[in-house]
Amino acid sequence: MTLEEPGAQTHQAHVLLVDDDERIRSLLQKFLVRNGYLTTAARDANHARRLLAGLDFDIAILDVMMPGENGFVLCAEIRESREMPILLLTAKGETSDRITGLEAGADDYLSKPFEPKELLLRLKAILRRAPASGGAMPKMLQLGPIRYDMERGELWQGGEPVRLTATEMTLMRIFAASPHEAVSRTTLVEKLGRDGGQTNERAVDVQITRLRRKLEADPKQPRYLQTVRGEGYMLAPD
Repeated sequence: MTLEEPGAQTHQAHVLLVDDDERIRSLLQKFLVRNGYLTTAARDANHARRLLAGLDFDIAILDVMMPGENGFVLCAEIRESREMPILLLTAKGETSDRITGLEAGADDYLSKPFEPKELLLRLKAILRRAPASGGAMPKMLQLGPIRYDMERGELWQGGEPVRLTATEMTLMRIFAASPHEAVSRTTLVEKLGRDGGQTNERAVDVQITRLRRKLEADPKQPRYLQTVRGEGYMLAPD
Protein backbone atom coordinates (compact mmCIF):
# COMPACT_ATOMS: atom_id res chain seq x y z
CA MET A 1 0.00 0.00 0.00
CA THR A 2 1.47 3.35 -0.99
CA LEU A 3 -0.03 6.46 0.54
CA GLU A 4 0.98 9.24 -1.79
CA GLU A 5 -2.31 10.99 -2.48
CA PRO A 6 -1.34 14.69 -2.69
CA GLY A 7 -3.21 17.72 -1.56
CA ALA A 8 -5.11 17.85 1.68
CA GLN A 9 -8.85 18.38 1.59
CA THR A 10 -10.84 20.33 4.15
CA HIS A 11 -13.02 18.04 6.26
CA GLN A 12 -14.30 18.27 9.79
CA ALA A 13 -15.01 14.55 10.09
CA HIS A 14 -13.40 12.69 12.99
CA VAL A 15 -12.36 9.16 11.99
CA LEU A 16 -11.88 6.22 14.36
CA LEU A 17 -9.31 3.90 12.75
CA VAL A 18 -8.95 0.40 14.23
CA ASP A 19 -6.23 -1.90 12.90
CA ASP A 20 -3.90 -4.27 14.76
CA ASP A 21 -1.09 -3.87 12.19
CA GLU A 22 1.03 -1.00 13.56
CA ARG A 23 2.60 -0.17 10.19
CA ILE A 24 -0.69 -0.03 8.29
CA ARG A 25 -2.38 1.83 11.14
CA SER A 26 0.34 4.47 11.19
CA LEU A 27 0.38 4.88 7.41
CA LEU A 28 -3.39 5.20 7.18
CA GLN A 29 -3.56 7.65 10.07
CA LYS A 30 -0.91 9.90 8.51
CA PHE A 31 -2.62 9.67 5.11
CA LEU A 32 -6.04 10.59 6.49
CA VAL A 33 -4.64 13.46 8.56
CA ARG A 34 -2.77 14.74 5.49
CA ASN A 35 -6.07 14.75 3.62
CA GLY A 36 -7.86 16.77 6.24
CA TYR A 37 -9.47 14.18 8.52
CA LEU A 38 -9.09 14.33 12.29
CA THR A 39 -8.04 10.72 12.92
CA THR A 40 -7.71 8.77 16.15
CA ALA A 41 -6.25 5.27 15.93
CA ALA A 42 -6.83 2.16 18.05
CA ARG A 43 -4.83 -1.05 18.03
CA ASP A 44 -7.67 -3.45 18.92
CA ALA A 45 -11.33 -3.66 19.95
CA ASN A 46 -10.68 -2.94 23.63
CA HIS A 47 -8.63 0.15 22.80
CA ALA A 48 -11.41 1.29 20.46
CA ARG A 49 -13.99 0.94 23.24
CA ARG A 50 -11.96 3.20 25.52
CA LEU A 51 -11.77 5.83 22.80
CA LEU A 52 -15.48 5.56 22.03
CA ALA A 53 -16.25 6.10 25.71
CA GLY A 54 -14.58 9.50 25.71
CA LEU A 55 -14.80 10.84 22.14
CA ASP A 56 -17.36 11.50 19.43
CA PHE A 57 -16.63 10.15 15.96
CA ASP A 58 -18.23 10.74 12.57
CA ILE A 59 -17.14 7.45 11.00
CA ALA A 60 -15.24 4.29 11.93
CA ILE A 61 -12.80 2.30 9.77
CA LEU A 62 -12.44 -1.20 11.21
CA ASP A 63 -10.02 -3.90 10.15
CA VAL A 64 -11.84 -7.25 10.13
CA MET A 65 -8.92 -9.63 10.66
CA MET A 66 -7.80 -8.66 14.16
CA PRO A 67 -6.71 -11.09 16.89
CA GLY A 68 -9.24 -11.56 19.66
CA GLU A 69 -12.45 -9.79 18.77
CA ASN A 70 -12.58 -9.19 15.03
CA GLY A 71 -14.02 -6.25 13.16
CA PHE A 72 -17.39 -7.94 12.65
CA VAL A 73 -17.89 -8.25 16.43
CA LEU A 74 -16.82 -4.66 17.10
CA CYS A 75 -18.98 -3.40 14.22
CA ALA A 76 -22.08 -5.11 15.61
CA GLU A 77 -21.35 -3.75 19.11
CA ILE A 78 -20.94 -0.18 17.85
CA ARG A 79 -24.10 -0.45 15.82
CA GLU A 80 -26.12 -1.36 18.93
CA SER A 81 -25.59 2.10 20.42
CA ARG A 82 -24.46 4.42 17.60
CA GLU A 83 -25.64 5.46 14.15
CA MET A 84 -22.09 6.36 13.14
CA PRO A 85 -21.18 5.03 9.66
CA ILE A 86 -18.76 2.09 9.57
CA LEU A 87 -16.36 1.02 6.82
CA LEU A 88 -14.78 -2.43 7.09
CA LEU A 89 -11.31 -3.31 5.81
CA THR A 90 -10.30 -6.89 5.18
CA ALA A 91 -7.77 -8.98 3.29
CA LYS A 92 -10.61 -11.24 2.22
CA GLY A 93 -12.93 -10.50 -0.65
CA GLU A 94 -15.35 -13.41 -0.52
CA THR A 95 -19.05 -12.67 -0.89
CA SER A 96 -19.78 -14.40 2.43
CA ASP A 97 -17.49 -11.97 4.29
CA ARG A 98 -19.09 -8.97 2.63
CA ILE A 99 -22.51 -10.25 3.65
CA THR A 100 -21.32 -10.88 7.21
CA GLY A 101 -20.02 -7.33 7.41
CA LEU A 102 -23.22 -5.80 6.10
CA GLU A 103 -25.31 -7.94 8.44
CA ALA A 104 -23.17 -6.68 11.33
CA GLY A 105 -24.21 -3.14 10.42
CA ALA A 106 -21.36 -1.93 8.19
CA ASP A 107 -22.14 0.75 5.61
CA ASP A 108 -19.42 -0.29 3.18
CA TYR A 109 -16.63 -2.80 2.66
CA LEU A 110 -13.15 -2.38 1.18
CA SER A 111 -10.82 -5.31 0.48
CA LYS A 112 -7.05 -5.10 1.01
CA PRO A 113 -4.93 -4.23 -0.83
CA PHE A 114 -6.67 -1.05 -1.95
CA GLU A 115 -5.72 2.26 -3.49
CA PRO A 116 -5.68 5.06 -0.90
CA LYS A 117 -7.63 7.29 -3.26
CA GLU A 118 -10.43 4.73 -3.26
CA LEU A 119 -10.54 4.89 0.53
CA LEU A 120 -10.97 8.67 0.37
CA LEU A 121 -13.74 8.34 -2.19
CA ARG A 122 -15.52 5.73 -0.07
CA LEU A 123 -15.26 7.94 3.02
CA LYS A 124 -16.65 10.95 1.20
CA ALA A 125 -19.52 8.93 -0.27
CA ILE A 126 -20.45 7.39 3.10
CA LEU A 127 -20.32 10.73 4.90
CA ARG A 128 -22.50 12.34 2.20
CA ARG A 129 -25.11 9.65 2.75
CA ALA A 130 -24.94 9.86 6.53
CA PRO A 131 -27.71 11.89 8.21
CA ALA A 132 -26.71 15.25 9.65
CA SER A 133 -25.66 15.00 13.27
CA GLY A 134 -27.82 17.85 14.52
CA GLY A 135 -25.44 20.76 14.18
CA ALA A 136 -21.86 21.36 15.12
CA MET A 137 -21.62 19.31 18.29
CA PRO A 138 -18.26 20.11 19.92
CA LYS A 139 -15.93 17.18 20.33
CA MET A 140 -14.92 17.23 23.97
CA LEU A 141 -12.58 15.34 26.24
CA GLN A 142 -13.71 15.32 29.87
CA LEU A 143 -11.00 15.53 32.54
CA GLY A 144 -13.00 15.64 35.74
CA PRO A 145 -14.26 19.23 36.08
CA ILE A 146 -12.10 20.26 33.12
CA ARG A 147 -13.16 19.77 29.50
CA TYR A 148 -11.05 20.12 26.39
CA ASP A 149 -12.66 21.24 23.13
CA MET A 150 -10.68 19.38 20.47
CA GLU A 151 -11.90 21.46 17.55
CA ARG A 152 -11.13 24.82 19.14
CA GLY A 153 -8.12 23.73 21.16
CA GLU A 154 -9.64 25.31 24.26
CA LEU A 155 -9.62 24.20 27.89
CA TRP A 156 -12.63 25.04 30.08
CA GLN A 157 -13.52 24.71 33.74
CA GLY A 158 -17.25 25.20 34.12
CA GLY A 159 -18.05 28.31 32.13
CA GLU A 160 -14.58 29.80 32.47
CA PRO A 161 -11.75 29.32 29.95
CA VAL A 162 -8.40 28.06 31.25
CA ARG A 163 -5.57 30.06 29.71
CA LEU A 164 -2.99 27.97 27.86
CA THR A 165 0.39 28.99 26.53
CA ALA A 166 1.20 28.18 22.90
CA THR A 167 3.31 25.21 24.03
CA GLU A 168 0.54 23.93 26.31
CA MET A 169 -1.94 24.18 23.44
CA THR A 170 0.39 22.13 21.25
CA LEU A 171 0.79 19.51 23.98
CA MET A 172 -2.97 19.21 24.39
CA ARG A 173 -3.44 18.74 20.63
CA ILE A 174 -0.79 16.01 20.62
CA PHE A 175 -2.25 14.13 23.59
CA ALA A 176 -5.88 14.58 22.50
CA ALA A 177 -5.12 12.98 19.13
CA SER A 178 -4.35 9.67 20.88
CA PRO A 179 -5.96 9.54 24.33
CA HIS A 180 -5.14 6.55 26.54
CA GLU A 181 -1.97 6.03 24.50
CA ALA A 182 1.52 6.90 25.72
CA VAL A 183 3.46 9.53 23.77
CA SER A 184 7.22 9.29 24.16
CA ARG A 185 9.32 12.23 25.31
CA THR A 186 11.31 11.90 22.06
CA THR A 187 8.10 12.35 20.05
CA LEU A 188 7.11 15.36 22.13
CA VAL A 189 10.54 16.94 21.64
CA GLU A 190 10.23 16.45 17.89
CA LYS A 191 6.69 17.80 17.60
CA LEU A 192 7.27 20.78 19.88
CA GLY A 193 10.44 21.59 17.95
CA ARG A 194 8.47 21.86 14.73
CA ASP A 195 6.59 24.79 16.27
CA GLY A 196 9.82 26.75 16.34
CA GLY A 197 10.83 26.09 19.93
CA GLN A 198 14.19 24.88 21.17
CA THR A 199 13.00 21.81 23.03
CA ASN A 200 14.73 18.99 24.87
CA GLU A 201 13.42 16.26 27.14
CA ARG A 202 14.03 18.30 30.29
CA ALA A 203 12.06 21.18 28.79
CA VAL A 204 9.22 18.77 27.97
CA ASP A 205 9.13 17.61 31.60
CA VAL A 206 8.88 21.22 32.76
CA GLN A 207 6.02 21.92 30.36
CA ILE A 208 4.20 18.77 31.48
CA THR A 209 4.50 19.92 35.11
CA ARG A 210 3.02 23.32 34.21
CA LEU A 211 0.17 21.76 32.21
CA ARG A 212 -0.66 19.41 35.09
CA ARG A 213 -1.23 22.42 37.34
CA LYS A 214 -4.07 23.40 35.02
CA LEU A 215 -5.53 19.90 34.59
CA GLU A 216 -5.12 18.16 37.93
CA ALA A 217 -6.66 18.56 41.38
CA ASP A 218 -3.34 17.25 42.73
CA PRO A 219 -0.54 17.78 40.18
CA LYS A 220 1.85 15.65 42.27
CA GLN A 221 -0.50 12.67 41.88
CA PRO A 222 -1.82 13.18 38.36
CA ARG A 223 -5.02 11.42 37.34
CA TYR A 224 -5.43 12.71 33.78
CA LEU A 225 -1.95 13.51 32.47
CA GLN A 226 -0.12 10.39 33.57
CA THR A 227 3.51 9.30 33.43
CA VAL A 228 3.88 5.88 31.80
CA ARG A 229 7.14 4.41 33.05
CA GLY A 230 9.58 3.77 30.20
CA GLU A 231 7.14 5.05 27.57
CA GLY A 232 6.40 8.74 28.16
CA TYR A 233 3.20 10.58 29.02
CA MET A 234 -0.45 9.72 28.42
CA LEU A 235 -3.70 11.70 28.55
CA ALA A 236 -6.40 9.61 30.25
CA PRO A 237 -9.77 11.38 29.95
CA ASP A 238 -12.92 10.12 31.71
